[in-house]
Amino acid sequence: MSDTQKRRKPPKNDDGRMPLADHLRELRYRLLVSVAALLVTTVVGWLIHDWLIHQLTGPLCNLKGVHGIGQPTAECRNGVLYNDGPLAGLSLSFKISMMAGFVLAAPVWSYQLWAFVAPGLYKKEKKYGLGFVLAAVPLFAGGAFLAYAIFPKAMQILLSFNPGNFATAMQGSAFLDFFLRMVLVFGLSFEIPLLLVLLNFLGVVSSQRLRGWWRIAIFAIFVFSAIATPTGDPLTMTVLAVPICVLYLLAVLVATVHDKARERRRQVEDPDHYLDDDQASTLDTTPSDLSAEGIGIPEPVNASELAAAEPMVYHPDDVT
Repeated sequence: MSDTQKRRKPPKNDDGRMPLADHLRELRYRLLVSVAALLVTTVVGWLIHDWLIHQLTGPLCNLKGVHGIGQPTAECRNGVLYNDGPLAGLSLSFKISMMAGFVLAAPVWSYQLWAFVAPGLYKKEKKYGLGFVLAAVPLFAGGAFLAYAIFPKAMQILLSFNPGNFATAMQGSAFLDFFLRMVLVFGLSFEIPLLLVLLNFLGVVSSQRLRGWWRIAIFAIFVFSAIATPTGDPLTMTVLAVPICVLYLLAVLVATVHDKARERRRQVEDPDHYLDDDQASTLDTTPSDLSAEGIGIPEPVNASELAAAEPMVYHPDDVT
């Protein structure tokens, strides 16, 4: 390995500690790798951005009963989408390419983030953190897919409020921002039950408390869904709230199983851990191994040796 590579990726101690300057070099190295991966995947996103635009705008452009200000085309039959200005199309294509690059580079930048943080964590924290990351990815993907599936119906509900004597027009960048906001809200909302499970595993929240909060939690989930959804209609709110409620109940179940397993381990290690200070603990009547405690045990005496030994005679003068 050359001197340049050694400076680029500084070595770490076994316990993960290093000086502040080495931490900064480590951070710089992780950022450079992540940025390089983003640049490569953004180029890939640029090559497929036409297909991505068609997948994103297809549900909106195929809505019936919606009439835009633009001319109907084969790609957008109702003409509801438009770009304003000579650079609007380039800006929209670049945003979509970067969005695709960010998603495609997720394995690289997420690993670089984990590699930077993991050396400073304990073994238990590493185990929980890695499990959290592995579970967070499919949950976010499930929320994003649900947002994409419900997006056409949500747009149809919103555009139905437009009076019949008015045309509908939506700028391309505004449409993309609205779609991304909806995907982020659905994806991050699916992470809330996972956060509760992580807090339970760390001992911050007990399963008993989570079970006691279920009424308040369901009400809070519906209120959060009503505020967080970009559309604000009851259908989208319900579609977001119901899966989160199911995930919350699953989180309570996982926390309950974990607390019971932890209670059984504590019972084996210390049967009297639940006693108060003024209660008597259980007496340990198990015989102790004296040799293990360092107490010498005399060896048995041979009868023949005892008979051959001279008898001991005591004189009064020897007694003081």
